Amino acid sequence: MTRILLVEDNELNRDMLSRRLERRGFTILIAVDGQEGIDIATEQKPDIILMDMNLPVIDGWEATKAIKANPVTASIPIIGLTAHAMAGDREKCLAAGCDQYDTKPIDFQSLLDKIASLLGN
Repeated sequence: MTRILLVEDNELNRDMLSRRLERRGFTILIAVDGQEGIDIATEQKPDIILMDMNLPVIDGWEATKAIKANPVTASIPIIGLTAHAMAGDREKCLAAGCDQYDTKPIDFQSLLDKIASLLGN
């Protein structure tokens, strides 16, 4: 079963997205800040990470860089999620190490397509 690490500090977003993904058959791991995301990625080695970019403790940009810099987690695909759909955000996400980028509110089918593409499904 595909394991997705959802790194999201907003409880409403986290609950909604995790429930929708679980209904699609994914196992969801949850982190509420960037440091917890790094720790869980290192310990659990999920198949893919959905990373909110605006997080407490360590933001998503730095958490992504740390995950991609670690040989243990570097190959885990990361989709950056942000509500700040401003010019240059996509490039900033990709430069931080994200493999894909999506804006909030989430278009669920688009997100599923990106997950499938990154996992080779």
